[in-house]
Amino acid sequence: MNGQDIGSLAFLGLMGLMIAASYFVSQRNSLGRVAQQAAIWGLIFVGAIAAFGMWDDIQRNVMPRQSVAESGQIIVPRNFDGHYYLTLTINDRPIDFVVDTGATQMVLTQDDAARVGLDPNELRYLGSASTANGIVRTANIELNKVALGPFIDLSVPAVVNGGEMEGSLLGMSYLSTFDSIEIRSDELILTR
Repeated sequence: MNGQDIGSLAFLGLMGLMIAASYFVSQRNSLGRVAQQAAIWGLIFVGAIAAFGMWDDIQRNVMPRQSVAESGQIIVPRNFDGHYYLTLTINDRPIDFVVDTGATQMVLTQDDAARVGLDPNELRYLGSASTANGIVRTANIELNKVALGPFIDLSVPAVVNGGEMEGSLLGMSYLSTFDSIEIRSDELILTR
């Protein structure tokens, strides 16, 4: 934080203090009610900060998750947003994917590539892909070990997207390793 930021923060703090003081002075006859309302707003503020800080944990527990049936099938319920999400273990790290049958390959974000032990800055982005956001550079990689439930694949080809992405995509290069891909009753069923 530089000097200008500190000055701006001090100014905003002083303005907030002046507004709060003028409110308390105008409500001096009903300070009990003002204190009660301030406490309620304080709790709302603290609750909002806590929910924001724990959003990943909340989302992980509320979102429907994949399961493995006794038959060995992977069953993935449709999420509230209409997509199917799978968590694969890549190089012993869990990585969340959006199932995308329109994607040709398994595509990792730069953040997910770093989580599985790759340095995105050292990759050679020699390929390209046409996306809804235009042409992006891609780097071909090979993932040592990819696991989905009981299924383990070694030396799995994938790409790292050189552009910005919200999440990694599970495309047809990986999905085609299954004997069947079926959508039934709001569930994606993968059979190998």
